[in-house]
Amino acid sequence: MTAKVDVNKKVRVGDLLVEKGFITESELMQALAEQKRTGKKVGRVLIDLQFISEEKLLSCLSDYFHYPYIDLNRYRIEPSIVKILPETYARRYRCIVLAEQSNGLLIGMSDPTDLMVIDDLQRHLKRPVLPAFISEDDLLSTLDSIYRRQDEIASIAGELEGELSDSDFDISELASNTDSSEAPVVRLLQSIFEDAVQVKASDIHIEPEEAQLRIRMRIDGDLQEQVMKERRIASALVSRLKIMSGLDISEKRIPQDGRFNIRVKNKSIDVRLSTMPVQFGESVVMRLLDQSGGLLDLDSLGMPQDIQERFKYLIQRPHGMVLVTGPTGSGKTTTLYAALNILNTKEKKIITAEDPIEYRLPRINQVQVNPKVGLEFSTVLRAALRQDPDVILVGEMRDHETAEIGLRAAMTGHMVLSTLHTNDAVSTAMRLLDMGVDNYLVASSLRAVMAQRLVKRLCDHCQEDCEIEEQERTWLMALDKDSLVARYKKGRGCHHCNNTGYNGRIGIYELLEMDSTMIAAMRNNSMDDFAGAANAHPRFRPLALCALDYARQGVTSLEEVFRVSASLGDGV
Repeated sequence: MTAKVDVNKKVRVGDLLVEKGFITESELMQALAEQKRTGKKVGRVLIDLQFISEEKLLSCLSDYFHYPYIDLNRYRIEPSIVKILPETYARRYRCIVLAEQSNGLLIGMSDPTDLMVIDDLQRHLKRPVLPAFISEDDLLSTLDSIYRRQDEIASIAGELEGELSDSDFDISELASNTDSSEAPVVRLLQSIFEDAVQVKASDIHIEPEEAQLRIRMRIDGDLQEQVMKERRIASALVSRLKIMSGLDISEKRIPQDGRFNIRVKNKSIDVRLSTMPVQFGESVVMRLLDQSGGLLDLDSLGMPQDIQERFKYLIQRPHGMVLVTGPTGSGKTTTLYAALNILNTKEKKIITAEDPIEYRLPRINQVQVNPKVGLEFSTVLRAALRQDPDVILVGEMRDHETAEIGLRAAMTGHMVLSTLHTNDAVSTAMRLLDMGVDNYLVASSLRAVMAQRLVKRLCDHCQEDCEIEEQERTWLMALDKDSLVARYKKGRGCHHCNNTGYNGRIGIYELLEMDSTMIAAMRNNSMDDFAGAANAHPRFRPLALCALDYARQGVTSLEEVFRVSASLGDGV
């Protein structure tokens, strides 16, 4: 591929855009003044000022230089091809290898007119470079998804294994004496945490086996693993993590829990750590909580607008109990923190009893439950009622005593928020009665129940239309006949989503508000009448149909709808 324009001749991007009619002389003058002030390239300034889109700018330059313009979001990228160029070069020169061709390597560049960069690349790769225009923002996100730190982790693990083999010291002593940031165990943990933050993992699992070490990360609800043969490094990793958490490194016979904070990629990450003795050492699970991103609001959770408005109204009433239910990992805590964010004003006294405290909130009195010293949820709840609160959040209704105190508090002028591990909104009232709470208390105090799940979002970059299979058709007929005429999508799998077809998750919700018919059924202890009244409520829409709404909108797949619907049939 040979350019028909002399790239040695310096092109004035602004003049070219004016000549082609993409911007005006006045806009160019504004951009040049801004460029002089900031030092940015004029093209970037024009995009930042919204005088031209990045796509139009790159298309114009592509036509002028006769270099292709490639949209990375639609380009099928092969990680093995990309890794021909080491990550340090890719990031330094803002480029990515896209394809091997007979006459050289097709390389996407943020600035293909930079001849010095092209010369350096050709010298390093020992192959001709065929430049192409690409978006710089798309390039950086693509590099993050392709160049994960798994090779780096494996390399440092090998180095640490060698150090352990050569050392006459005890492994735990070696881990505790590594104050230097250059020590292999420190660098290994740093790489593991950086990889986890880069792929937005919620948990890290370190699992020693007889002949290998398994490191797994939970991403969008599913575990992805890396297996390493250096099994001996597990003890050094666990010891180092125990030191960081303030735990006893000599105690390996019983489980321990701890917590520490680290900064990764300019983010403040709270790490909740749990150790457990297993056959070949100690297993560690770490929950990662990003404290720097701020609390999510109800909009960003994916809560439909009508449910969101009703939920806001319910939690802002002066008294009553609102429960958020669902299995572990369904996002209940995130929903409750978003609710506290709305209620957290200078006029309201808010007290929480949590196990553990996940996010630290200003102005709110947060209490960490500690059963070892007798500080149970019920104990905190009793004490909180003597602190003149307006709103009380109880992390979980675990037993009869906590549930009864919470319901009485809701009946006597307090807004009480809490969670329960139940399958859906309708079964929640029954669960409270099963816990031994009087039915009149539930009927008098319970205002609403929000049940929720998390479903995977389809990847924006590789989703495509799909046909409904016969088994799916039968299931849809039973769920909602009208849904058969909709068009559904699935994820093909690409580098943006690690070839899973999904990227991120979104909440689905059902909100059950108590009305007079349900309250009467509860007072009469008639659960069949209660369930019938709940399902007949005009504003009640079950979780499975909420998930199906997202599938019809192309947000998730039918496979995810089936997964959620199947879980609703299980006891939780």
